[in-house]
Amino acid sequence: MTRKIWSREETILAFDLYCKIPFGKIHHSQPEIIKLSQLINREPSAVAMKMSNLASHDPEQQKRGIKGLQHGSKLERIIWEEFQNDWESLAYESKAILASIKNEDIAVVANIDLHNLPSGKDKRSVVKQRIGQSFFRTAVLNAYECRCCITGIAIDTLLVASHIKPWKLSDEKTERTNPTNGLCLNALHDKAFDQGLISINQTFEIVVSNELKQNNNDVKTKEWIVSFEGKKIKTPQKFSPDSRFIEYHNDVVFRG
Repeated sequence: MTRKIWSREETILAFDLYCKIPFGKIHHSQPEIIKLSQLINREPSAVAMKMSNLASHDPEQQKRGIKGLQHGSKLERIIWEEFQNDWESLAYESKAILASIKNEDIAVVANIDLHNLPSGKDKRSVVKQRIGQSFFRTAVLNAYECRCCITGIAIDTLLVASHIKPWKLSDEKTERTNPTNGLCLNALHDKAFDQGLISINQTFEIVVSNELKQNNNDVKTKEWIVSFEGKKIKTPQKFSPDSRFIEYHNDVVFRG
């Protein structure tokens, strides 16, 4: 029986899904993997294996000793290297492939409402941006297993995919949708992080600004923010915060 070779399009879909599922949940019975397998007419176990092979090119997984098949496809490395610094294109291209397979408009596949386009914006740029934002949130939250990396809160509606280097100041291609530029935080700590009242250092310890520490804070501020100083965040199994973004937040955003 001739083995069916994976196409570029199928590999991109597998890579996109790898970014959106916690590493420990990559197995043949995972619902999203089953859904993709049905879409591309492959066995769920084959999709899970392809995702595991892609994981072997992830620096975070390499540190943990994760290895794919000995004779993995060269295409897996090509796809990883192509998109590791262009996450927005990965997000958009994967949705475009799904749209083509389903014979639907990409906005429909991405569940984007285009009835009220921002002034001066064309449809494609709006769709690409919103797909990128959705990819970033999903990738970041799932990297942290949908738990706030400071408090452990696991209520999805209270969680935010926080940019370490602010979105408006990030490079559109390499930084805005880069999951290593993100932290999973609850809404309160997201706001404190965004305002520079807290930060993290290069060893992933929480740092609190002197502005908060020196003020005569109420009990809850001390309990919910100041008390976390020096404690380490819960680090993800993939997409650990990049030191470049941490340095930027420390130098530019954090109030010190």
